[in-house]
Amino acid sequence: MSESLHLVVGLGNPGPTYAPTRHNVGFWAVDDLAGRIPVSFSLARGRSAEVATGWLGSTKVILVKPTTYMNESGAAVAAVARFYKVIPEDIVVIHDELDLEPGRLRLKIGGGDNGHNGLKSIRAHLGTGDFLRVRVGIGRPPGRQSAADYVLAKMKPADLEAMRVDAAVAGDAVEKLISEGLVAAQNAFNS
Repeated sequence: MSESLHLVVGLGNPGPTYAPTRHNVGFWAVDDLAGRIPVSFSLARGRSAEVATGWLGSTKVILVKPTTYMNESGAAVAAVARFYKVIPEDIVVIHDELDLEPGRLRLKIGGGDNGHNGLKSIRAHLGTGDFLRVRVGIGRPPGRQSAADYVLAKMKPADLEAMRVDAAVAGDAVEKLISEGLVAAQNAFNS
């Protein structure tokens, strides 16, 4: 990883309908980071994303929220990465993860998309899966509810508040990842 510039992408779906859903935990995490820096998002013309530029310590970061739907987010990520000349290994993607229970977090580099359409799109548009991931646990759907319905369902207020705390912890993990590297962040946050 270079020390100078990172793209930090939060995955989610645009618009108020999707704002209170599990699928938007990546958006909440980059919003939390933007508040810490502090910076504001603006629309990046021609790149299908909202971006905010600032510094985490001595590292310049470009915070990104694609304005496309989740399954097309790779186009926005690739366009912003090309514009800022960021290599895949310096891209951090924060996303919801069905295979982790709520309250759990895992960081890694590379791997498959595990059925996550946002990751699948990013892999396709970057031509590689070798980017950093901050996987925020949302758990499996109850009973026979489909995964798609579960990730897009509005949450109960208590669950929403807990997920927002998890998003803030994901922001902490990104700060550690950028300042101290993947292994240090994994040791501190993987659960």
